[in-house]
Amino acid sequence: MNYNFEEQLFTIIDKKKILRDEPMKSHTTFRVGGPADYFVIPEGDAQLRDVVLLCRKEKMPYYVLGNGSNLLVGDKGFRGVVIQIFKDMNRITVDGDVLTAQAGASLAMAANAALEHGLTGFEFAAGIPGTLGGATVMNAGAYGGELKDVLVSAKVLTKEGEIRILSNEELELGYRRSIIPEKGYIVLEASIGLSPGDKGEIKARMDELRERRISKQPLEYPSAGSTFKRPEGYFAGKLIQDAGLKGFTVGGAQVSDKHSGFVINKGDATAADIRELICQVSRRVKEVCGVELEPEVKQIGEF
Repeated sequence: MNYNFEEQLFTIIDKKKILRDEPMKSHTTFRVGGPADYFVIPEGDAQLRDVVLLCRKEKMPYYVLGNGSNLLVGDKGFRGVVIQIFKDMNRITVDGDVLTAQAGASLAMAANAALEHGLTGFEFAAGIPGTLGGATVMNAGAYGGELKDVLVSAKVLTKEGEIRILSNEELELGYRRSIIPEKGYIVLEASIGLSPGDKGEIKARMDELRERRISKQPLEYPSAGSTFKRPEGYFAGKLIQDAGLKGFTVGGAQVSDKHSGFVINKGDATAADIRELICQVSRRVKEVCGVELEPEVKQIGEF
């Protein structure tokens, strides 16, 4: 451990919010991953900024995590600091037709808050695993809706520690992308513009989408949601199925029998199993279908 770094960290955040050698399998929806040297849980924008600036000053690698729903961490863990923006930064407020939430608020929480206030337009997000911060970074979407359709603006932290408000247009949201990763920004908060609606109709739509997810997706197993981005003109799950890979396994990792677009942890998978399966699926689809599959799941740490 870097004790000089650690002592400085203790001046920023309560020791109870700093975990050492924390197993990342406890913080990812794949339920795999070795230990992070430091796992830090800031309680607000100021603490987050100070941790990031400390890491940059001390040249300490860091990674910002939400609820770990789109992430594969190597079995040997992450050498550096994992900063979690989740339950300690999840405040939601509603002012008229605009819902504003901290980055750690889950999409389910935000969708339920919209329902409570009779606001429509965010129903598509209710069943997406993940936080509003992560959803903003990747312009998350489902069932014909995506964040760029409703996002008004996002408050971000720059690498230099400045706080900026970026409009929808400035974020340059596209299919599973924004300018946030390339600029090294961290989302602190986002504002969503919605419309007045009928609570009964809003709830009915959310219930309908939830039932579709339960019937079509392998929610009973740990996964990271859709494993691959949708190639233009194709569906990843259909390509994988056409390549004869439905149910294909590597160790404890499997292409789901229920939905071929999902790689699941059958219970004893390692991160290496999952990564190898993703590689083999990509290679086989390219050979059989001539289409390049790009993983949607981020990979960090040592495998």
